Amino acid sequence: MLELTMATMAGADAGATAGMLMAEAPSEPGAVLRVGRDASVCRLVTPEDWLFVSRVHLEFRCGPEGEWSVFWLRGSQDDPASEVRVRYGNQGGPGLPLAYGGVLELPRGGSGEIVVLDRGGPRSVNVGFYQES
Repeated sequence: MLELTMATMAGADAGATAGMLMAEAPSEPGAVLRVGRDASVCRLVTPEDWLFVSRVHLEFRCGPEGEWSVFWLRGSQDDPASEVRVRYGNQGGPGLPLAYGGVLELPRGGSGEIVVLDRGGPRSVNVGFYQES
């Protein structure tokens, strides 16, 4: 099972958890959870006017052995308007960068946070994850 929580934050709201959204999916091969602006295909949806987030920005996919990976899908622009960073467990700091168009396998029995940062202002999308072992 993969559990996701998402909070969107802007400026003075940093650290707030109001309006948190949640999604989960069983660890079955082929299962997918998406994060982005397009409510027709994403389980966790950001504000429509947050253009630093693609229509489908992050995709969590379950592989053949029940392992989950996160993909930062390439959008329509060659240079993204955001950056994506990953923090594991209770790790502080800026986290590790995820390359545009890159993929990262999530640790089984682990947790962390994936942060999408707006390069043009103080906004972020924070997606917490927990994958059962």
